[in-house]
Amino acid sequence: MRQIKIISFGFLHDTPPVADLVFDLRPYRDPHINPELRELTAHDQIVVDTVLATPGINEVIESVTRAAAFELITGDTDITVAIGCSGGRHRAPVVADQVYRDLLEQDWPVDVVHRDLALPVVHR
Repeated sequence: MRQIKIISFGFLHDTPPVADLVFDLRPYRDPHINPELRELTAHDQIVVDTVLATPGINEVIESVTRAAAFELITGDTDITVAIGCSGGRHRAPVVADQVYRDLLEQDWPVDVVHRDLALPVVHR
């Protein structure tokens, strides 16, 4: 059975992973700008809540979920979806986790990998 693989990553760490679909979250509000959230990650509930409260982010999650499912339905190979933000610790992994959960709820075969979540904070 074909599968969807979701990869979250940070553009500032390396080139985007090879993927069928790449989504760039850098235009959306970055929790990194808040000193209280900067050292935290998508494993911290306050980061999750902050990202999910970002205007437009729920529409992005819905669009990515639909696009991934559509690609799996219409294609004949596994699908890789890359979701990136600046550092890969906040926006991208939160959105990737939500897309993962949404696809699981729809019974799609899906896996998620957070490429840069454990890397040090990029100071900019």
